[in-house]
Amino acid sequence: MKRIILASGSPRRKELMTLTRLPFEVIVTDADESVADNLTPSETVEILSRRKAEAIKENGIVIGSDTVVAINGEILGKPEDKEDAKRILRMLSGNVHQVYTGVTIIDGKNIDTFSVKTDVEFYDLTEKEIDEYISLPECYDKAGAYGIQGMGGLFVKSITGDYNNVVGLPIAEVYRKIKVLKGEFV
Repeated sequence: MKRIILASGSPRRKELMTLTRLPFEVIVTDADESVADNLTPSETVEILSRRKAEAIKENGIVIGSDTVVAINGEILGKPEDKEDAKRILRMLSGNVHQVYTGVTIIDGKNIDTFSVKTDVEFYDLTEKEIDEYISLPECYDKAGAYGIQGMGGLFVKSITGDYNNVVGLPIAEVYRKIKVLKGEFV
């Protein structure tokens, strides 16, 4: 049986991978995450997911992933501090933004890189809601300053696309691609 390696330290990605019931291990990489500013969000996550997967020098099926939040084509990273978190949440308030996750699956010489986009619409947020949310640690380690699987989910009016993509890994698509590589789907 081929080893499956998740090249990510994200507890959310690890949790999503457990849904597959496939045995896997986690190896965290220190891949360079700098990219040119002129790239689209989908190009950015595809490049970063590939770097993370290629940084693993072990045999098996290697999965690298990266997620960004973007609004009007502008990538919103993790907030630097409370003021930055407030700025980001104000941008998202009452608007539709996109969550892009890039995935690279490497199996020997076969490399499959793709990205998935999900549209997320936020309710209009009050200043009180924003202030209460940024007092929680949840928003500071997440792109776009919110976690949909946590209290940030209370801001979401609608989603068009894959919910798990917003969490950090389009697991249904990843699962199917792994099964093909393992020869279980034809």
